Amino acid sequence: MGYSSDLTDKEWEIIEPLLLSQKKKTRPPVWTKRQLLNGIFYQLKNGCNWGDLPRDLPPYSTVFWHYQNWCEDGSLERIEAQLHGKVREQVKKKPQWTTLIMIDSQAVKNTCNASIESKGFCFYKCTNGIKRHLAVDILGFPFFTHCTKASVSDDQGLIEMLTHNIDYFKSKPDELPKTTILLDNGYHPEKLTQALEAIYPEIMTKIQFELSAKPSKAEKEAKGQSGFVPVAAR
Repeated sequence: MGYSSDLTDKEWEIIEPLLLSQKKKTRPPVWTKRQLLNGIFYQLKNGCNWGDLPRDLPPYSTVFWHYQNWCEDGSLERIEAQLHGKVREQVKKKPQWTTLIMIDSQAVKNTCNASIESKGFCFYKCTNGIKRHLAVDILGFPFFTHCTKASVSDDQGLIEMLTHNIDYFKSKPDELPKTTILLDNGYHPEKLTQALEAIYPEIMTKIQFELSAKPSKAEKEAKGQSGFVPVAAR
């Protein structure tokens, strides 16, 4: 029995060389790496508990053990980066460096059994839980991700996310154009600039912040629109 989340033969052909070899075992493994990845992708797509994996997939404890190891040794991050680079090359873009990054955040509720220490209350969204911060390129693929309590401001979450990935900007060649970081009007570029320059003084030679245009009430009324209106650039 197959699932829509299972790797196809072509997908596995691409991913298999990117996985690091595990330490030698005293006996042959019962499950193949492809089966283990199918278990990870099933949980990712369906959002179920690890213990609720179907019985025809490897045991959830085995799948989760390999998931943790591949996270720790960088295998999953390396696979994502290399596949991302290949897709960017296909559309004639530099695989590693981008001229535009869009950043936003979303406050979401925790599960009922999440610890109190892991959650906070976002007054703006009236949400008790976590906030996920995401930086994507123009293709919509993630460059950076970061998770905080929902009580953390958008500015602070962005500062933490870029700080964790500051080596990306330090290693960016000086001759390349600045990376424009497109933000909505909930962010404050002056505050962000001051905080990031304290961490990496040359950061603003590599990036520039830009607030995306926000349609006015009159502009929305003229087009017969109301409430939230998506901005084309974002």
